[in-house]
Amino acid sequence: METFDPKKFVETEIEKTRKSIGNEKVLVAVSGGVDSTTCAVLTHKAIGENLSCVILDDAFMREGEPERVAETLSKPPLKVPMKIVNVQERFLQAMKDLRDAEEKRKVFRETFYQVLGETAKNEGCKILVQGTIRADIMETVGGVKTQHNVLEQMGINPMERFGFKVVEPLVTLFKEQVRMVARHIGLPSEFSERQPFPGPGLSVRVVGEIRRDKLDTLKKATTIAEHDLAQHKPSQYFAVILDNEEASQPSRVLQIQETAARLLNVPSRNVHVKIFRDKATGVEGGKRRYGEIVGIKVQTMDGKLHQTTIQNLVYLQTRIITSNPTVSRVFYAIRDLAEKKPYVVGIRSVQTRDFLTAQVSEIPWTTLDKIAEEIFEQCPNASTVYYDVTPKPPATIEME
Repeated sequence: METFDPKKFVETEIEKTRKSIGNEKVLVAVSGGVDSTTCAVLTHKAIGENLSCVILDDAFMREGEPERVAETLSKPPLKVPMKIVNVQERFLQAMKDLRDAEEKRKVFRETFYQVLGETAKNEGCKILVQGTIRADIMETVGGVKTQHNVLEQMGINPMERFGFKVVEPLVTLFKEQVRMVARHIGLPSEFSERQPFPGPGLSVRVVGEIRRDKLDTLKKATTIAEHDLAQHKPSQYFAVILDNEEASQPSRVLQIQETAARLLNVPSRNVHVKIFRDKATGVEGGKRRYGEIVGIKVQTMDGKLHQTTIQNLVYLQTRIITSNPTVSRVFYAIRDLAEKKPYVVGIRSVQTRDFLTAQVSEIPWTTLDKIAEEIFEQCPNASTVYYDVTPKPPATIEME
């Protein structure tokens, strides 16, 4: 296999971009992720001032993120011209009342490109440069989940539908190769090493219906989880939120309870199982599988929560999903409040090389405990914090 040479790739891509774009004005939508930021800087090097860069503030970015990204990219040494377009209400209205993950992704994609089409028209651009990478194409075409930035490969003509032609400089690359390119062109490490952030942002980490208070709670939990998990250097790590509502399945709850009690060697009366009403995206045989989320809480004799190795919990997850194939992921309680609140928060942390498969990170309990304690302090409407102990497969890395 030929070694990837970022220097050669950059030289070739800049030349190719100059030839394919000519004197046309170009729009790039930047999220702050390594893919879109690398695209913006590469295109800026190729065509200079004919570039318009926008950040669509769609309500689904992290706390203070649009302003932070715009400030960093617009100052030296990069000096990429940036503009923030506030479209929060438009996205929240478009996705109101939607519960299904795939439906939410499709509505996000449609809204995203409608807004980009209008922005491109306002800026006088007929070309959109975007950071689609190889894994995006593979997952969308393979039927795992609809990546919002995959259009022509799914038979969507962007010129007909939205009024612009799409150019994708990174479409042959995997994530680690994009990082190599980012380092080579001088992106600060906060971009080149930034963990992947989905195009639809936090909307895919709000399981089920998106509401403003639920989203705000997730933003606070995200800040805490990312800050505390960074020291352990996982490949990807974040918080998710779901409604604290259960599906009524007493016989299956009892069966899962007995499985957990046997494998963790605790009395079954100390094991509490929830099958949540809302579902999450999983993957099986390379295809998307929409499945249930099981939450497990195990108490010790003195009422504290039982702690065991992450390996034991991953093994437990395997046994539960093997005997319950409609389950796509298993959560294990880190901390729990006696009073039921509207939401529960999940922490996801994985190790991966190619993002096509992933293992659960072995995060120390001291860190998990600290995260849960801080989330309870900052998020008064959450009553349980779980650790997601499901690898990929059977779960996707993202929740939806």
